[in-house]
Order: sequence, then C-alpha cells, then structure tokens
Amino acid sequence: MRVVVQDAPFDFGHEAQAFARGHTSMGAIVTFTGVVRDTNEAPLEAMEIEHYPGMTEAALTDIAEQAISRWSLGNALVIHRHGRLVPGEMIMMVATAARHRKDAFEAAEFLMDYLKSRAPFWKREITSQGASWVAARDEDEAALERW
Repeated sequence: MRVVVQDAPFDFGHEAQAFARGHTSMGAIVTFTGVVRDTNEAPLEAMEIEHYPGMTEAALTDIAEQAISRWSLGNALVIHRHGRLVPGEMIMMVATAARHRKDAFEAAEFLMDYLKSRAPFWKREITSQGASWVAARDEDEAALERW
C-alpha cells in the first residue's frame, strides 16, 4: 500500500505501470484519475487545495487499509495533490489490485467517494469573479451511504 500527498504533478502512466508490476496473482487492476475541471458559471483560473500534513496522510492511510481489508485487495495506491492547480491538471489517483474485478472496482469507488467527501482537504476555486471555498455536495455525501 502506498499513500502520497504531494504538491508536484505525478506521471499517471509511470504510477499505473509501477503499481501493476509484480501482481501476478491479481486478476484485476483498476485505476482512476481525477482532473481539475472548469466551472460552469465563470471560467476557473485555479483551484487551491490545503491540508494538514500528517493528519491528512494518516486519514488516507486509514481508509486505504479499510479498503484492503474489506475487499481483500492485494494492493492499493492513493495519490492526492495539494497547492495551486489549474484546469486539466491531475488532482488525484487511486489504484486497486484484487483477484477479481468486482472487488477492485468497488474498492476504487469506495476510495474515490471517501476522497471526494471525507478526506481532510480544503478546496478553494479562483475565478475572474473572485475566490470561494468549495462546499460539500449532497450527492457526494449520499454516495458514502452505500458503503
């Protein structure tokens, strides 16, 4: 298992290949990458993501361990960026390895739902109209109920 919180961009291809290497007993590897998207109202100039070092890594490690245990994963990877990001930049990556695809997909979705709604990150969107903190969305909260 690997959990990384960093400000630097990551190379998705390199991370996916490195994660997949050596998992000969795993029949499924699922990856997901979240990308900063533009807003509908006013063009997004940037998103600033803040976190508390140490606390954030511990929270992400805990949820990754839960996913590994619950779905009998062979491995899990969580990468999440912080700092200033612009539309089109990769913000996070999740990868799971399991003997069967259902477990790999469900574990990846579980991790993504957690990252979207519960991970200790604070996001601020900056547009030509100013800056505002991103509030929790009802649909993101509802997604957690299935777990």
